[in-house]
Amino acid sequence: MTLRPLLFAFALVLAGLGQTGTGLAVLPDEMLDDPKLEQRAREISKDVRCLVCQNQSIDDSNAELARDLRILVRERIKAGDSNEEVKGFLVDRYGEYVLLKPPVTASTLLLWGAPVLLLLAGFGAIVLWYRGRAREAAAGLAGEAALSSDERARLERLLSDDENSTRP
Repeated sequence: MTLRPLLFAFALVLAGLGQTGTGLAVLPDEMLDDPKLEQRAREISKDVRCLVCQNQSIDDSNAELARDLRILVRERIKAGDSNEEVKGFLVDRYGEYVLLKPPVTASTLLLWGAPVLLLLAGFGAIVLWYRGRAREAAAGLAGEAALSSDERARLERLLSDDENSTRP
């Protein structure tokens, strides 16, 4: 196996990491003239999920819907909405799914708690498995120690026969 495909894949990953968060998808005709308002639009866009790409922000996505959402964000900012009002407008229109980091509420509690619950369940399973193995080992040792007199005599005979058969 040659290293070329592996090095090529590594170079692609590094190139992708360098582009994260640069907002290459934002076109010049979308940008606002005021740099402060544009900065606000970019901050909001980084927290809004592209509904087509699903794991990209609208700031990073080239999808047509992402472009529409970026324009909508800028229109709301020009209308005087605060960052929270713009996000609230998008949530009212598309649901909490549109946010890349949904707030912790009663409806999203399971979403936020699931990783912790899975980690605890896995840890509990490991502890139970380990305890079961320890009990099996202890039961095995106790079983060996509790030989009846008949079993002990038979074991001694077998061992003595075995020793006699191996001697020259």
